[in-house]
Amino acid sequence: MENPEIARMLAETADLMEIAGEDPFRIRSYRNAAAAIENHPERIVDILRDPSRDVTAIPGIGKGLAAALREIAERGSFARRDEMLAKYPPTALELLRIPGVGPKTVRALWEHFRVSTIEDLARLCEEHRIRELRGMGARTEQKILEGIAHYRQVAGRFLLNHAAAVAAELAPLVNGTPAGSLRRGKETVGDLDILSTDPGAIGRFLAHPSVHEVLAHGETKASARFGAEGLQVDVRVIPPESFGAALQYFTGSRQHNVALRQRALKMGFTLNEYGLFTVEGQRRVAGDTEEGVYEALGLAWIPPELRENHGEIEAAERRALPALIEERDIRGDLHMHTRESDGRATLEEMAEAARQRGYAYIAITDHSKALAMANGLDEKRAVAFAAEVRRFNASGRGIEVLSGLECDILRDGRLDLAEDALLELDFVVASVHSYMNLEPAEMTARLLRALESPAVKALGHPTGRVLLHRDAYAYEFETVAKEAARRGVWLEINASPERLDLHAALIRRARELGCRFVISTDAHHPKHLANMRYGVQMARRGWLTASDVVNTMEPGALRAALRRQA
Repeated sequence: MENPEIARMLAETADLMEIAGEDPFRIRSYRNAAAAIENHPERIVDILRDPSRDVTAIPGIGKGLAAALREIAERGSFARRDEMLAKYPPTALELLRIPGVGPKTVRALWEHFRVSTIEDLARLCEEHRIRELRGMGARTEQKILEGIAHYRQVAGRFLLNHAAAVAAELAPLVNGTPAGSLRRGKETVGDLDILSTDPGAIGRFLAHPSVHEVLAHGETKASARFGAEGLQVDVRVIPPESFGAALQYFTGSRQHNVALRQRALKMGFTLNEYGLFTVEGQRRVAGDTEEGVYEALGLAWIPPELRENHGEIEAAERRALPALIEERDIRGDLHMHTRESDGRATLEEMAEAARQRGYAYIAITDHSKALAMANGLDEKRAVAFAAEVRRFNASGRGIEVLSGLECDILRDGRLDLAEDALLELDFVVASVHSYMNLEPAEMTARLLRALESPAVKALGHPTGRVLLHRDAYAYEFETVAKEAARRGVWLEINASPERLDLHAALIRRARELGCRFVISTDAHHPKHLANMRYGVQMARRGWLTASDVVNTMEPGALRAALRRQA
């Protein structure tokens, strides 16, 4: 059993305990253990099997949890989980994925109606029976129905990093190349396509221990569910002479591929996954490489992230595609958290992890006091932490650290900390974490007021969306983007796979309005710094070059840019 599966068991048990209204301390201990295990670099089962190792050496794992882990390794579950599943059906956990439905609501639904499925909950709302519960009314029923509709819309989708992890495991096994929405860097993935020219790929794929529920099986294609999460993976074996055409076909969006096929027909060709052929005589013109297919159609090769039929074919024809930003262009990461608030590592550990990635600088941006649950900083702690950062820089660690803060934007647009304290810091990211259901006009006014602060350098995760969980809050994006450009405030492209905010269309529009961008990971653990790749993919999908992104600058140039903002 892999670490993510063990972590999921512990987290689900914590959810069930919260539904039952049990001790918050015990619930938190399970969640902390789940996070520690998910982020641990070694397989927990390997540690448990080694008599010379003690799993309690991992922070957050006590003797009780160690016993639970041994039980999981032995039989795939543990007593506390079994006890909770005897009390509540596993389907009750799915209700927690509905926006606006929390543990107390799930407990009330179970106790009063024995409801544990989304279908039964929707029926109760439609029959107007939810309002029978104390504190709930017609508005609650409507919000739950809206949440169910949203959940059904995203069900069966997976975050980009999950699909990437599966691809990283399977592609070497089958000597294959990932295609589809993963290769385009789409925010979420419905299934994973892997192409190979290796005749033995199908057999090795189906023999993988995490493959289950085989959906289709032939000589050149196999489809199956992979892992506990059940991502559908399609492995195809392609003849070498068709590999480029197949890679293009299975990568491009439907709209991009339709436009490309229409172009081929106008030129006297037919294009499919097997190659580019003349209409008359069916002579092969190209197909072994993608570059050859595009070139035969009179086009420059189009980066996968741009294949959405949003003008890329016309630009490729003019040889005017932008030189898109690459991860190697990034010189630093300007949004991360430490144990000073809700992070899981120290300043020193985050800085060292960034230095090992080759970064020249980082900004530590712990939360402000409005996020009490994240142990946010008040003015005194923020200024003291800035002094600690200056001492760190004076010690010469090979990387420059900017003192920063992720400062909450309050409901009325004021910032959570006093202006004089914020001006003591090098880098302030202003973000919305509360009151996300405001009317668009009120949310717009809120963001515009926040931009007035001379301390604000960047607007963090600018739409507030959480993928597969929460939609973006509504506001007049162009109005805010224009004001950010006028004031020199950068828009963040948040690289956390749960956010990937901004998305491509807004990035491209903001660039047209004169905005500049910062790509940040919002890391809460050194491991999260690797998520920069996903932020860069979002930037590429938005047609950005290195010059559009401020954290591609050398340290001196960045410092000068920050001074110009002040």
